[in-house]
Amino acid sequence: MSNRPQPHSHEYGHGRTHAQRQRPHAAGRADWTLGHGGRQVRVRPVAFWIIVGSLVIMAGWSAVTATYFAFRDDVLTRLLARQAQMQFAYEDRIADLRAQVDRVASRQLLDQEQFENRLEQIARRQSTLESRASALSTLPDPAPTGSIKPSVRTPAAPAAVLPQAAAPKPSPINDTVILVPPGEREARLESRNSLNSGTRFAMLDTSAGIEGALARLQASLDRYEARQVATLNTLEESYDAKARRMRNILADLGLDMAKIAPGIAPRATGGPFVPAKGTLGATTFDRQLYRIKIARSQVERLSRTLTVVPIRKPMIGDLEMTSGFGVRSDPFLRGPAMHTGLDFRADTGDPARATAAGTVTIAGWNAGYGKMVEVDHGNGLATRYAHLSAIDVAVGESIRIGQVVGKVGTTGRSTGPHLHYETRIDGDPVDPQKFLRAGVRLGGGTL
Repeated sequence: MSNRPQPHSHEYGHGRTHAQRQRPHAAGRADWTLGHGGRQVRVRPVAFWIIVGSLVIMAGWSAVTATYFAFRDDVLTRLLARQAQMQFAYEDRIADLRAQVDRVASRQLLDQEQFENRLEQIARRQSTLESRASALSTLPDPAPTGSIKPSVRTPAAPAAVLPQAAAPKPSPINDTVILVPPGEREARLESRNSLNSGTRFAMLDTSAGIEGALARLQASLDRYEARQVATLNTLEESYDAKARRMRNILADLGLDMAKIAPGIAPRATGGPFVPAKGTLGATTFDRQLYRIKIARSQVERLSRTLTVVPIRKPMIGDLEMTSGFGVRSDPFLRGPAMHTGLDFRADTGDPARATAAGTVTIAGWNAGYGKMVEVDHGNGLATRYAHLSAIDVAVGESIRIGQVVGKVGTTGRSTGPHLHYETRIDGDPVDPQKFLRAGVRLGGGTL
């Protein structure tokens, strides 16, 4: 056996045997022999590297574990801090949400309170407007008061077509009284109906929200109040215009109100004395209503005064004046003579009517007047109705406006059927036309 060393073999330690040194290895592989303390261990290279790899892995794991334990406290601290931060953030968010809920609830309560306040204000305003409407309903409507109001005259037909008895008698004087429906009352009723309907509509239709319903209700009340203001203005202007027109007419007639008014018989009125409340501190509506009542009382006083002023026509229908007041040619003597009244063409039997209220002082034959009726209207005013064919009143009888005092005829100094009408002041004859024109002026307005 040769002492030459074998290829692909290695010696480790001091106890390697000869057989081991001489053993060949198949397929070009060689085992590694490890020896320590007199013992030898043969290790294959694959196993060796496996062991080395395991040791490296264990060393790496140990390093990682050591690093983990070294930084674990820092990581945990960071995790806990982040967790606490998230918790604080959630708590802050919850607090914000609670604050928002509280604000929303407070806002809702505030809105509800404001809504209730607005609704209460609207209810009070509606109650005020209704009370005003009740106050307005107590005011009488300015309507015709018996004065003359001219009617619309239709075109006259040709004379050849009309019979002789139906021939028209044109005259600027007309006693037709036209009763006009009071527009103010209709306006008040219409405004009240619109208020009620508008209120129901606003309260029921809440599809657009409470604000929309309140706005519609407020607008309805505004319109109703505007109508009330317009009605007040119309009433005040109407009464003021009436009073002013009456005063002007009485002034044009030369009549003194201080003299005429005391002669009017007072109405049957009475009651305890209750001082009227002043207008200090009153609303605009109350002050205007007070002015209207004052103006209305003045109009009523002037209207009562005019009942004893002969401003109405003595006959119904269109009148034809055949002879005026003043100097004329006497129909019998053909010389100049004073005509103390107006002559109106009429047919025998046509009624003659009193032009003002008064008392009969003469009812019978009176020289050239023939059958005549004289009515004393007080304060020096008197009227005469002459050439009558019949007398329907007696001396001392109280006469109302428009009452028939007799029938037209041709008695006395008369050339044919007609009515002789006179107006006298303190026994002196005056032109009746200025009184009749005053009646036309009153009738041409809203009286």
